[in-house]
Amino acid sequence: MIIALAWPARALFWRRVLPDRKVLVRAAAEVGAALTYIMALGLLPLANTAAILLSLPLAVTLGAVLFLGETVGWRRWLAIICGFVGVLIVIRPGPDGFSIGAALAIAAVVFAATRDILTRRIDPDIPAALITVVTALSITAFGALMIVPMGGWQPIEWYIFVRLAVSSVALLIGYQCIVFAMRAGEISFVAPFRYTSLIWAIGIGIVFFGDIPDFWMCVGVAVIVASGLYAFNRENRRRAEPIAQTSAIEGP
Repeated sequence: MIIALAWPARALFWRRVLPDRKVLVRAAAEVGAALTYIMALGLLPLANTAAILLSLPLAVTLGAVLFLGETVGWRRWLAIICGFVGVLIVIRPGPDGFSIGAALAIAAVVFAATRDILTRRIDPDIPAALITVVTALSITAFGALMIVPMGGWQPIEWYIFVRLAVSSVALLIGYQCIVFAMRAGEISFVAPFRYTSLIWAIGIGIVFFGDIPDFWMCVGVAVIVASGLYAFNRENRRRAEPIAQTSAIEGP
């Protein structure tokens, strides 16, 4: 489906050369994020996994500071720290340390943050469809290689195939929206919209899996969301200050 969409736009023939190296590294990060997140889903409740993933906007902000040279004040640094404290509240590591599921979810956050940061570094002339094609083909190829190590091929019923087909369409739309959003908007503006995923995760977990969030998970989620929204608000105010100063100088 992705190739069919990219072909009319001639996105597959961009400069008739191999894609930009950052596109390939981004695809590798997407593969890592997909693998670790799916494995984490098998070990943790859906809501808990989604809650850990909520720290992604803060991880992206941190990565933007370290690798894109964005400026962050002490308040946003405090918000980042508080957000990761919220992750620890959700995980609640015991005497033996982090569980494997929690470690995989955190790894998914790292891979996903790397993917989002690289999206901003890719040459703007490269079509978004090409980025999506390379990513999808990379995940498909890696998935094929993982069939044997993960237990071998298992026949599936028709209704499972239908579910996979529907999820594939949703994933296609999601990939394109993520690429367009990350390339067109500021990271600090786009990233907080990921918080809406928690609503779906909690609802699906309750209805289909009977996973009821406990008190400490709710506390951790509240800390993560509050930290992310505060960082988002500080960034908006920071961007609005130069505009306000310019308007004051120019006058009505």
